[in-house]
Order: sequence, then structure tokens, then C-alpha cells
Amino acid sequence: MKTLKKLQASTITTLICGLLLITGFILEKTNQPLYPIVYIAGMIIGGFIQTKEGIISTYREKHLNVDLLMALAAIGAASIQYYFEGIMLTFIFALSGALEDMTTNHSKKEIEALINIQPETALRINSDSSTSEVSVSELEIGDHLLVPKGGNIPIDGLLLDSFATIDEANITGESIPIEKESGAHLIGGTINLNHAFKMEVTETSENTLFSKIIRLVNEAQNTPSKTATFLNNFENIYVKVILAIVPLAIFVPYFFFGWSFDQSFYRGMVLLVVASPCALVASATPATLAAISNGAKHGILFKGGIHLEALSDLKAISFDKTGTLTNGKPIVTNTYFLSDDEELVTKVLVAIETVSQHPLATAITSHFNNLDQNDLLNTIQVEELAGAGMQTTLDGHLWKVGKEAYAGKNLTDKTHKEQVNQLQEEGKTVIFISKDDQVKAFLGLLDIPKTEAAETIQYFKDNHIQTVMLTGDNKKTAMAVANTLQIDQVNAECLPAQKTEFIMEQRKNVGTNIMVGDGINDAPALANATIGIAMGQGTDVAIDVADIVLMKSNLAHLAYSHQLAKKFKKIVAQNIIFSMSVILILIASNFLQVISLPLGVVGHEGSTILVILNGLRLLRPVKITK
Repeated sequence: MKTLKKLQASTITTLICGLLLITGFILEKTNQPLYPIVYIAGMIIGGFIQTKEGIISTYREKHLNVDLLMALAAIGAASIQYYFEGIMLTFIFALSGALEDMTTNHSKKEIEALINIQPETALRINSDSSTSEVSVSELEIGDHLLVPKGGNIPIDGLLLDSFATIDEANITGESIPIEKESGAHLIGGTINLNHAFKMEVTETSENTLFSKIIRLVNEAQNTPSKTATFLNNFENIYVKVILAIVPLAIFVPYFFFGWSFDQSFYRGMVLLVVASPCALVASATPATLAAISNGAKHGILFKGGIHLEALSDLKAISFDKTGTLTNGKPIVTNTYFLSDDEELVTKVLVAIETVSQHPLATAITSHFNNLDQNDLLNTIQVEELAGAGMQTTLDGHLWKVGKEAYAGKNLTDKTHKEQVNQLQEEGKTVIFISKDDQVKAFLGLLDIPKTEAAETIQYFKDNHIQTVMLTGDNKKTAMAVANTLQIDQVNAECLPAQKTEFIMEQRKNVGTNIMVGDGINDAPALANATIGIAMGQGTDVAIDVADIVLMKSNLAHLAYSHQLAKKFKKIVAQNIIFSMSVILILIASNFLQVISLPLGVVGHEGSTILVILNGLRLLRPVKITK
């Protein structure tokens, strides 16, 4: 809101200054005596905002800036009765300032869009079962809330009802509504698509995922890149040098080259204008804001321009496996039935596994979810043997489900044993089902790579960036995934400390590196990499220590981030080279007396506007190329 008000004020003052410039020009050409007053009024109105900011900044930060140089140049031009030049300088400088404010405002739109959908009130359930509308900021952990149909979930919490259908697209990017069961985690800012339900608050308003996202974007837009920081520091030194040189440029020609004082002073004012580093200072900051805004729009949260800049020099990228490269949930990839009665075996298998909450059991029941009505689900008694498997007795026969040592130890057929060995070589978990110790079927399960993982790995390989997998899983499973994705290097069975040690060594030997992860065990490695990137659906710890967060947990956004960073570096380099070239040409032209103050103003401020517009190109989506 503050940024928008500033934009509105700078736009209005620029327009008034422009109108007074035109009015004064008409009065001057018609020989009306009031034209100097009109010009001066235009200079005061048009230059007020930036001059005020320049004075305040100099006083508070002890940091000289180009705003003061422009104010001095306008005052100097007016003092020798070059009123038109003074107001033209003021108008174009105000116009470039308004344009920069527009860039900042546009770049802040993503965070404002988030704030606009952030719930402000909630229906709290009182002790007498009535409800009261209260501010979200008043909610406490443990409060029970009512979320009406179609309403926004006001805060993070747990579902108390049996089920709910939630639209999480504005947070996770998942376009398909999520079906949640009792006890499931709810994210503040998402939408209830079905019946009204009750929930319990688990986070205060400042600690919700939604608040963290807003805080991340806000902090990022206030954390400059190294180049922007350097240019801002350079501005302070450069302005001091110019203020020291201008008096010399006035008096040396006057005393030693026979110039008139008016001529020397005029050239000094031209130098004050053309040597000001406005375009140079604007080379990085608007571009940084635009790039961060672009990333936020695509679900990529940069915690500062410094990380965006570092990303363009990437040399190596390391990935955690489970939940990062893979979906984090195993699925059934192979089924082998050794019995003619496949339907009965399947029904027994599903009936037994339905009792368990183990991820492998969930994968199996999900795989056979199209099974016709299973009349065994409520008729058998299942016994779970810790560390071994599960079993049940049906019609006097003992059925077992588990790994080879428990349920598959009597598998003797050579062909079937070779099939089992092949599955194990592929890193898959093999589950057996037996009847009276005779194997009736076996299944292969694997946590498979995400659909976009192979394309993402290939992108980095095409860009000559080393790819590495760091995982705590066993070597066979890790190699199975790595071979599928064609990753350059695999380090399996890694403890968190070993991941961290590898990342630190890689950073030392290779250069700029990335660690991508989602779990608590990845946090140390994320913190020690040049750039830590967390998956948005990962743990809070991983998100907190990371430098970049992929809110939609989409690996394809890694390639997008890299391309955005490369474009950012290219545009900033273009801006710096262009602005420096313009300054040098204008300074040389001034000493040769071939440029007037109006042309100096147009050249200087025009270059500033062009630099800002060039930075605005970073608001456009980037194309993924090698």
C-alpha cells in the first residue's frame, strides 16, 4: 500500500511538472514575463519528492545519492537563467523516478495478491457450541473453528470432522482438490469446497505457512543482490567525486582557458547532470525486483537477490532422493501370480494389508483399488508380527504377507527366483504372499521418480552442471533411481553429517553449488551449500534454512530458476555496460563543448529510463533453453 501511494504521488507530481513545462514553454515563446515563475514552480513540484528523499537518505544513512546531484543541477541551471533546461531536467528525472516506482509496485504485486487472499477473520466455536467471528490474530493454539462451505480456511490446523475436500491451488499449485480425512493437516488460505467442517488451530497467525510465504517474498524484495549492493556503495563514493570535480570544471576553464564565468558554470552544470550515475545505480535494483516477482508468480520464492545472482554461476547440483527426486511414496511396479486362483490371492492380500498403515501396505491396497467387492475385509482376523509381516487363517489355511525371509522362503522355482533377484537388483522392495508356506504371488514396489525429474536432470547435464544424488537409502535402491535419471554421481547410505561434509567439500572444489531437499535430515546440507533449495511440501526446518523455496515442489522450476538467473545476470551486465558507456560519451562531449544542457538531460535521463525498461523484461516468463 505504501509503495502504491508513493507511485500515485510521483505520477501526479510528474504530470504537473510536465504540464507546467509545456505552459512555461508557450509563455516563453509568446514573450510573456511570467514564464520563469511557471518553470520554477514546475521544478519545485516535480523535484520535491526525490529531493526530499535524497536529503533524508543523506541525513539518516550518511550516504550521498544522485537525487541531490539532480537537485543541484536544476538549481544551478535556474541560477544562470536556463529555466527551460532546469525544468526539463526535473521533469525527465521525475519521470524516471515514477517509472522506477512503477517497477517496484509491479514487482510487489505478487505479495499483495497473497495478502489479499489471506483470511482476516475466523468463526471460533465457543464452549456453548455457538460461534463468534474473531480476528485471525486473536486465535490461539487449541481453539476450535467452524469453516463454512466455500470459505477460506483461516489458519493452519487439523481437521476434526471425518473428511473434507480442500482446494490448495493458491498455496501448493495442485490443481486437483485434495480429499482429507480426520486429523489431516489444513493450510490457512486454502478453500473448503464441500460441507462445513470443524478444525483445531495448531499454529498462531504469524507462524502459518501462509505467513511464512508472505514473509519470504517480502524479505527477498528487501535483500539486494551483490551487484546492487556494490552499485549502491559505489554511488556514495562516485557522488562525492563528482561534487569535488564540478567546482574544478567550473573554475579551471574560467581562470586558465579564458572561458567566461557563465560558460564555465554552464559546462559545470552539464557535467553535474551527465556524470550522475542514475542509470548505473538503476542497473540492478529494478531488475532484481522484477526477477523476484517473476519467480514468486511461478511459485519460486527467492529469499534475496544475492541468491538469484549466485544461481547464474551454478557448477554443481545435489539432490536428496525421497520426496525430492521421487514422489516419496512407493507404488507397485510388478506383480507375479503363481496361482491359478488370482482373484482369491488378491482378495486375501488386500484384506490383510488393509489392516496396516505401513506405506508399502497403502501402496498395495491402492494398486488393487479397482478390486470387486471384497467379502473378506470384515471376516478375517489379521495378526501382525513385528519386524516380520502379517498373517491370517482362512478356512484352516495359514496366509502370510511379508518379505522373503517370512513369506517367501520356500520359493524354489528357478525362474521365479531369478525374477525376484532381478527386482531386487533394480532396487525394488519385494513382498510375498504365501498359503501354508507355499508362495502364491510376489510384488515389486519402488518409490519412482517424479514425472519431471528426468527432464530436469537432463537440463542441468546439457548445461554442463554436475548432478549428484545424496540419499540415506541403500545403494541398490539409490542406483535404480539414479540409472533411470542418468545422474552423474550417487552417494548412498548417507547420514546427515555425511551429506553436509560432501556439500562443503563440493563447494570448496567445484564452486557454486546447490543442495535440493525436503526433510529435516537435509537441513544441515541446505544451510552449507552456496544455495539451499527446499521443496515447498517439505519440513518447516528445511524451508527455514533454504535460500530458495519451490512452493509447488515441482522440479521443473529448478530449470526455470536457473534460466531466470542467467537472464537476470545478462540484463544487469547490459545495463551496466550501457550506462557506463553513456556517461563516458556524455562527459567527453561536454568537455568538447558539443553537447547542450537539454541534450545532456535527455541523454542522461533517457539512459536511466532505458535501463529500467530493460530490467522490466525480467517480468516476462523465461524460456527453458540450454
